[in-house]
Amino acid sequence: MNKIYPDALSALKDIIKDNQILAVGGFGLCGIPELLINIVKDLGVKGLTCISNNAGIDDVGLGILLKSNQIKKMISSYVGENKEFERQYLNGELELEFTPQGSLAERLRAAGAGIPAFYTPTGVGTIVAEGKEHRDFNGKAHILEQALYADVALVKAYKADRLGNVIYRKTARNFNPLCAAAAKFTIVEVEYIVEVGELEADNIHTPSIYIDRVVLNSNPQKRIEKLTLFC
Repeated sequence: MNKIYPDALSALKDIIKDNQILAVGGFGLCGIPELLINIVKDLGVKGLTCISNNAGIDDVGLGILLKSNQIKKMISSYVGENKEFERQYLNGELELEFTPQGSLAERLRAAGAGIPAFYTPTGVGTIVAEGKEHRDFNGKAHILEQALYADVALVKAYKADRLGNVIYRKTARNFNPLCAAAAKFTIVEVEYIVEVGELEADNIHTPSIYIDRVVLNSNPQKRIEKLTLFC
């Protein structure tokens, strides 16, 4: 089965709908599916809930969907680099579910593994724990966190073969494999497409069973979130 699509628009236009839950890979500006995000903006869908470590920065990554008011809710662990994110949240225009970074990763992993919920001590005694079930284990309080399931995952990877087996590159792996496994439907944006058999089986990070469509972006913009120069 060849999962390669000729362009991002054809891969997304019949899948992305209003009011969906999207799991979006990336960490800051590292490993973000920028081409796929740009097409989501062009499609004009509204009312999205986005699961992502953060929301890029203003005008980059998910920041462009915030600016166009296409996101109604973010499930994130960090919002500090995006002024529009901050503005919308403080003005009551954007719902926000804060989740500690490790819990966010585990909630996505749990969804991919078919585990509906788990207990963790992280967040006990903070606003993160409000309204959640508490239980003691070995004399220590834990809260119940639910798995994060998504309708569609938008993922960035380094290489894929035509079956959809995927390899990520270094720290750009981050949340991408977790998002890929947590969604009902996953679209991956890659820098290189190779033939079946060219990827070493032991090096495959996300197997093809989790990938539905593959799009080539051979010239991604690899931005630096903060550049510091020492003279």
